[in-house]
Amino acid sequence: MIQINGSAVYIMLLSALPIDNLQHRIMNDLTAHHAWDTTVRCFHWINVFCIALLIGIGVVILNAKTLGIHNDGKILLKTVHVWVGYVFAVNLLWRLVWAFIGGPHARWRAILPGGRGWVGEVRRYLVGLRSGRTPEYLGHNPLGRIAVTLLLVLLIMQAVTGLVLAGTDLFYPPLGSLIAGWVAAPGVEPVTLLPYAPQMYDEAAYEAMRAFRKPFIIVHYYGLFALSTVASIHILAVVITEIRERNGLVSAMISGNKVLNGPPADQTEAD
Repeated sequence: MIQINGSAVYIMLLSALPIDNLQHRIMNDLTAHHAWDTTVRCFHWINVFCIALLIGIGVVILNAKTLGIHNDGKILLKTVHVWVGYVFAVNLLWRLVWAFIGGPHARWRAILPGGRGWVGEVRRYLVGLRSGRTPEYLGHNPLGRIAVTLLLVLLIMQAVTGLVLAGTDLFYPPLGSLIAGWVAAPGVEPVTLLPYAPQMYDEAAYEAMRAFRKPFIIVHYYGLFALSTVASIHILAVVITEIRERNGLVSAMISGNKVLNGPPADQTEAD
C-alpha cells in the first residue's frame, strides 16, 4: 500500500485505479518546488558543522580538570574554539543580513512567528497534525518558525558572549586589545600579554575584569546546554516531520528542492 501525504482515503481511491493510472496520478500530484536558495543551504551546513565543533570543544574545556588537561592544553582548546567561533559568527551575521535581501522563504517575514494570518495557520497546522494531513510548506511551517526563531536567539546570544570571552580569556578581537590595556601591569605592554600569565596583570584591574566577565560566562555556559537541547529537539522534529509528510525536508537542504503533494500553503508569485 502506498501512503501519499498520510491520507487513508486518498490511498483507497488510488488503490482502486489501474496500475498505469495510479503511477500517472502519483507522478502528476508530486511536484518539486524550489524552497531554499544557495545562501540558506550553505549557512545551514556551515552552522551545523560549527555548532557541533563548538559544543564538543566546549564540553572538553568544561571538563579539562577531570581530563587532566593543563593550561597549555586549555589555551590550545580555547584558541581553536575561538577560531571556529569566528567562522560561526560571520556565517550567522551573513544569514541575518540575508533575511533582509534573500528569497521569499529566507526573509524575516517567513522566519519570525506572527504577522497577518499566522495564528490561523497555527490552528490549521495543529488540526492537520491531529488528522494526519498537515498543510505543506515550502519554507518553515508555523510551528517551525517558533523553533527557528528560538534557535536564532540562542545563536546570537552565544556569538555575542563568545566574542566577549575571546577578549577576556585570550585577548583576541574584537575586545582583546581593550581588555589587555585594562589588565596589563605597569610597565607591561598590553600587546605582549599572554593568557594564564597572572604575573603580567595588574591584580586589581584583573579582578575587576573578571567581575565584568562573570555575567557573560554564565550566559555562555547555560547557553551551551540550552542550544544543545533546542538543537536536539529541532533535529527530532525534522525527522518526525520528514516521516509524516515525506516532502524531502532533509534533502531540501542539499538540493534546495522540496517534493510536495499539492500546492504549498506558503506559495508566492516567485515560486
